[in-house]
Amino acid sequence: MKTLDVQQITDAIRRMAVEVNTDLPQDVEDALVASCAREESPFGKYCLEQIVANAELARTEHQAMCQDTGTLVVYLNVGQDLHLVGGDVTDAINEGVRLGYDDGYLRRSIVEEPVFERKNTGDNTPAVIHINIVPGDACELIVMPKGGGAENMGALGMLKPTVGKDGVVDFVVNAVSNAGGNPCPPIIVGVGIGGTMEKATEIAKEALMRPVGSHHADPRYAALEDEILERVNKLGIGPQGLGGRVTALAVHINTYPCHIASLPVAVNINCHAARHLRTVLEGEEA
Repeated sequence: MKTLDVQQITDAIRRMAVEVNTDLPQDVEDALVASCAREESPFGKYCLEQIVANAELARTEHQAMCQDTGTLVVYLNVGQDLHLVGGDVTDAINEGVRLGYDDGYLRRSIVEEPVFERKNTGDNTPAVIHINIVPGDACELIVMPKGGGAENMGALGMLKPTVGKDGVVDFVVNAVSNAGGNPCPPIIVGVGIGGTMEKATEIAKEALMRPVGSHHADPRYAALEDEILERVNKLGIGPQGLGGRVTALAVHINTYPCHIASLPVAVNINCHAARHLRTVLEGEEA
């Protein structure tokens, strides 16, 4: 059995926290560049050009591309044949976040409790952590800083199965319409269909990490993604909510089996700074 010291997880998270906030994924940047060509609104085109220029400057200057460096969502996919040693893995992740946000001069946005004092923790911890056990003997790390403006615009609908496809489409489009310019369009729309209440929201967020423009493996859902994207871009919200044809870069649907009486639909929106980063840590032979 291979082992992995959790200090390596801390070191990786520390590095990734800075990189993910300063270097926009290439697929997202390519989609933004392509959207400039099809945006008909002059001011919308100007906004897109400024967004692209900002991403290039952030990468060159190693500065945060957005002042909202988000709640850091961390996915830890641990191989079932890998033994983690050296301490508590949750503590290791949060230590990496603390160090990384300090290294990168990234904004600390987390409060200790949500209703009363709302005192800032001062180091952007704790992260939101998802730990999954998967086949293999390696450890995959994925980080996603989720800004408040986009996260606040999510929606969950526990729909009746009788609403069918049209009800699903209407729910998603209405969620984007209600969001308006708040999530800093052009956005990516993650949609989770099926499972239970919490599963739908989980897979909706995971959908945001798919390559921009990729499609669901089932052609019926792939067509549904295109249908929703077309309707969303006819809303006229446009870049930064200032009008235009490019409200969304992509709609990504994830699905999961569900109860015969249920049709959960969750919408999770990401702003144009659709940040995510992946790395794999290999263990050593014990």
